[in-house]
Amino acid sequence: MNSHFDPNAYNPKFSFKFLYPKHWLTWFSLVLCNIISWLPHSIQLKFAKFISKRLVKLKNKVNKRARANLKLCFTQKSSEEIESILFEQYVTAVCFFLTISSVSFKGKNWLHRHVKVHNQKYLDLALSSKKNIILLVPHTWAIDIPAIYLASLGFPVSAMAKKQRNPVFEYLMHKQRVQFGGRVYLRSGGIKPFIKSIKKDKYIGYYLPDEDLGPESSVFVDFFDTTKATLTGLGRLARITDSIVLPLLVGYNTSENVFEINFSPIFDNFPSSDISDARKMNVCIEEYIKEHPEQYMWILRFLKTRPEGEPDPYL
Repeated sequence: MNSHFDPNAYNPKFSFKFLYPKHWLTWFSLVLCNIISWLPHSIQLKFAKFISKRLVKLKNKVNKRARANLKLCFTQKSSEEIESILFEQYVTAVCFFLTISSVSFKGKNWLHRHVKVHNQKYLDLALSSKKNIILLVPHTWAIDIPAIYLASLGFPVSAMAKKQRNPVFEYLMHKQRVQFGGRVYLRSGGIKPFIKSIKKDKYIGYYLPDEDLGPESSVFVDFFDTTKATLTGLGRLARITDSIVLPLLVGYNTSENVFEINFSPIFDNFPSSDISDARKMNVCIEEYIKEHPEQYMWILRFLKTRPEGEPDPYL
């Protein structure tokens, strides 16, 4: 395998501008989270519930968007059930952000003690196939953990991302993502470097299937109780890179204070058609999220693109 450094990859540098007063609140928040991460988990969980009770009461666009997503996806659930999922999602998110600094500051041994892998046999089967591998990883709160964990075991991952608005958070998040190896490519740089990293350099690809990138690159297929503009690029990517597709979903267990990585069977008969492939991806997500709705990032705009005649659900 080649060196992890790739001039085409995203390799941000520290800037003294990060220390300017406008970023002090960010640094304070990060230091506070790091301090809290050293407290007993029971205290962290109580703090997360305290914060979450206030977050769900905010009358903002984030909560409006999350409720719209939940109501579209779970038409049979009552308002009380929707509010319960929203609250538990925030508890998961807050607990995760209180814990995530430990991934950087407490080392590889801490990470290995706090990761529980389910269905390891599917990963072993993929690795023994000697084919290139693309991981299908939906947007749960702990989405970065599998890539960091696999890299710590000697299986570095290659992913595509877009920059965060906050440069301090973006810099530190990137350093955490690649601390054990791996590469991140900016979407603005095109997909070719990402393809090369999988096909030639033999990195494990990291593909996020549930983003809404507009109608041009998507097809409308069922997603829970609604319809979603679902990306069609995975089939072509798998074909170009000669890869098998291994789905995984990762959650943060707030009761046990562990990250749970759940592997699913390798996709068979994939790729086939855009419609069939897109539906297969969505079914994979649904099966996990139905059991663990609190793990999903319901705050995202993943239902913004609608079939002709349907209104924007977030207006």
